[in-house]
Amino acid sequence: TKVWTPNKWHGKKQVENSKKYWGIKKFELLQVHNLVNYKKHLESLSELKKEGFLKYIGVTTSHCSRHKKLEYIMNNYDLDFVQLTYNILDTEAANYLLPLAKENNIAVIANRPFQGGNLFNYITKKKLPSFATDIGIESWAEYFLKYIISHETITCAIPATSKINHMKQNMKALFGYIPTYRERKKLRQLFLNI
Repeated sequence: TKVWTPNKWHGKKQVENSKKYWGIKKFELLQVHNLVNYKKHLESLSELKKEGFLKYIGVTTSHCSRHKKLEYIMNNYDLDFVQLTYNILDTEAANYLLPLAKENNIAVIANRPFQGGNLFNYITKKKLPSFATDIGIESWAEYFLKYIISHETITCAIPATSKINHMKQNMKALFGYIPTYRERKKLRQLFLNI
């Protein structure tokens, strides 16, 4: 779960409330959402980690404009996870954040894998490239997700949906062939040329 408040005390309350809500004794991962008061919250989360209340700590941002700030935090804080924006069009993170995560052994959660659904506007009534179907990709959702999760530094992608049929398409990306580095480049180029 996440801590998302400007106040340190309220952050501690959010953690307690989440614990009660989920009915669990400890968390695997707690993240400071959108970098809000990250200094104070990371202090609190680090204490909880030392106490064994949680296994991993991290920070999130869903704004590419905050990637430089995220880079600073990754260089100056002991993090287990970061969550950032990365998809077939928004690839800025690959220039410096993903190599930094790999260097510091930080797991990476890719958010906004479909740009909030916007990527589907580019491919309305477009067929999947034959190259994609040749490597087992059956839908555009799978195409976009396989591009992301095949990056060596990405731990997982978190597509949001409220539709069961979309969830089923998304889940297919978990199975089958994972594109290589060269194939990833080709998938991106094919998409950019649509």
